Amino acid sequence: MKQTTWKKWLITLPACLGYLLFFMLPMVFIFYEPLHAPVETFNRMISDSYLLSSISGSLILSISASFVSLIISLFIAFYLSHCTDRVRQILSIMISLPLVFSGLIVAYGFILAFGRAGFITKTLGLVGIPEASFGNLIFTPVGLGMAYCYYLIPRAVFILLPVFQSFDWQQIKVSQSFGASKLQSYRFILFPQILPAMVTSLCVMCSVALGAYGTALALSGTQLNILPLTLYSKISDGGTDFPVVGMLSIILIALCLIFTFIAETIQNRYSK
Repeated sequence: MKQTTWKKWLITLPACLGYLLFFMLPMVFIFYEPLHAPVETFNRMISDSYLLSSISGSLILSISASFVSLIISLFIAFYLSHCTDRVRQILSIMISLPLVFSGLIVAYGFILAFGRAGFITKTLGLVGIPEASFGNLIFTPVGLGMAYCYYLIPRAVFILLPVFQSFDWQQIKVSQSFGASKLQSYRFILFPQILPAMVTSLCVMCSVALGAYGTALALSGTQLNILPLTLYSKISDGGTDFPVVGMLSIILIALCLIFTFIAETIQNRYSK
């Protein structure tokens, strides 16, 4: 018995070392700098309006992009739940393709399509839409939100789809036979059952969007005032105030953990 336990610990040793060296140790260094003098570091951070606006800008951008992605994903998941198994499998593979690409590749793809010399920009220019105005859109927060939606939608679809598939659609027909309208049936029967999955997918997407910086960096450099790009600029531009950078990192981690905790709590309650 003791020999079996020792072998199990020996097998997991490489994974434990990797977890320690590449996750726990960097986290210790991140927390050490700001928490060495937490009050002073926090006061220095909140006195900088640029840093505070980067936090609010990240929250607004991530929540807005996640909400739009959720609305689109509802229609996609609803349609997939009514498809045949073969059609659903083919469409699911196509929908999951954005998850394969890194954020940089997604950004370059959007630039090639919607940039100042992009294919779609040039095509719309032929019908009278100004190329200069439309081509600059992708480099704004709206364009960045569009790029975020590209790889947030598949995540929401695959969370919502099992709920739509397991839903008993006979409930809608029964409610309508008792005089309820189609809108009332969807509102009072379908919506309460998919609401936990909606909130879960929204929280997951917000957590992903908050920490994503590759797409934002490729599209706007450090021109947009969002938290990941602020952290990048503070480190790459020869910044020396590492305690404040560490405090911003803790805030980013805390925000992602809050959204993840909400998603896990709702998912556990719904499963029970």
